[in-house]
This record gives sequence, C-alpha cells and structure tokens, in this order.
Amino acid sequence: MIQVEGLSRRFQVPGKPDVVAVDALSFTVHAGEVYGLLGPNGAGKTTTLRMLLGLLPPSSGRALIEGYSSVEAPEEVKRRVGFVSTSAGLYPHLSVREMLLFFADLYNVPPSRARQELAQLAELLRIEDLLDRRCVTLSTGQKQRVNLARALIHQPPVLLLDEPTAGLDVILSQVVVEFVAHLRSQGKAVILTTHQLDEAERLCDRFGLLHRGKLVRTGTLAELRDESGCTSLAEMFLTLAGIGPALNRSALAEEIH
Repeated sequence: MIQVEGLSRRFQVPGKPDVVAVDALSFTVHAGEVYGLLGPNGAGKTTTLRMLLGLLPPSSGRALIEGYSSVEAPEEVKRRVGFVSTSAGLYPHLSVREMLLFFADLYNVPPSRARQELAQLAELLRIEDLLDRRCVTLSTGQKQRVNLARALIHQPPVLLLDEPTAGLDVILSQVVVEFVAHLRSQGKAVILTTHQLDEAERLCDRFGLLHRGKLVRTGTLAELRDESGCTSLAEMFLTLAGIGPALNRSALAEEIH
C-alpha cells in the first residue's frame, strides 16, 4: 500500500520566493488499485514520484511504501517498488537477458528464481526473441517492453509508472494498457502519472487531479462526473481545477473583425 500524507516540496531560488512544486498532497493507494496522478506538464507529478522513491527529500510531510518511510528507510522502499519511465535508459552493450538478470541480482533475487521470472516476463511481454540482442539495437517500443520487464523482475508490490506511453504509437501504447491490467490482477498498488487524460480513463480506478502542485480533486470517474457535471476527464479537470478558456476569445473576435 502507498500512503502520502501532507507531502510538499519547495525549491529555493536565489533572490526570489521559493517555488512550491508539490503542495501538501495526501492520498492512499491500495493493493490491486491503479491511481492516476493526472495533470499538465509542470504540475508536480514527477517530483511527487521522486519523493516517493526516496530520491528527493520532501520539504514537509511523508510518503510510506508498505509502512516504510521514503526518508527514513529509502533502501527498503526501493526494494518494494518497480519504476517505469520512457526516460529510464538501458545498458546499451548488455544483452536484454544480461541486463534483466543483473537487475534481479541487484534486488537479491536468487538466480533460479530470477531465471524463472525472466522466462515468465519474456513470454508475457513477447520479448523472447530479444533476450540475446544487445539493448543498443532495440527500437523504442522494444526498449519500453524491456523496461516493463525490468520493473517487475523482482516482483515488487508497488509500481510507479511515469508517463509510460510517452512517444509510443497506438499499438505499443496498447502493450502498456494490457501491462497495467496485468499489474492490477496481480494485486499491485500502482501510481500512473500522465497528462493524456483519455488514456487515463482506460487505465485507472481512481484519479488525483494535480494542478500547480496541489491535489484539487480525487475520486473515481463516477464521483468526478457527479461533482463536475462533465462527461470526459479532460472537461472534469478543467472545470474542477477552475481553469478558464485557453484562448482569449474576445481578442480573437476583434482580430477577425
């Protein structure tokens, strides 16, 4: 389970007021649940994940993974988390098999179990024919499949997916959709960050709408629909966050006339 309690992060800017990237977030994600942390670029999504992983200390508040604090027990947290991001690189000169077994060893997975997990993940993600290829030779979609396998090789109870479909086409995005469904069926607690709100509707059980570092609303799709009176998640976000029109329509009208 994931518990986030009053989590905040401020960055100091010389000669200027502090920049508040994340402002007093509180939410819980249970086993078998996919929680969508949604918002535009710069909303604080990746900063939140970095604090959950123990890579960035919070200015205040705390984050717990299965009861372990990301500040007080960062190594225990990392043992229990799988992280997926399109920015996560692979070791170019290792084969896929070598790299996945290397990560399994980092997590102290016994060799026999690591080989078993590798075989199961290779079948699940259809990367059997990639196992003996060097990572440098892989396409973008193939690399993302390997990244998904890397995140699960130690079978963590918690998965953090940071914009997992960024840069992927429709077919490869479907791989991620099916992967998330697999995580849910295995009882994993999952946080997925994205600014692709239509995609989030297909993937997530509950949502947290993040705007300028603040969690403006949280709930299921049905709850957010009832509260906002909107049908699509994109409309809900704009309404519940109090965001007005993106264009100055009066200025446009003057320009036309």
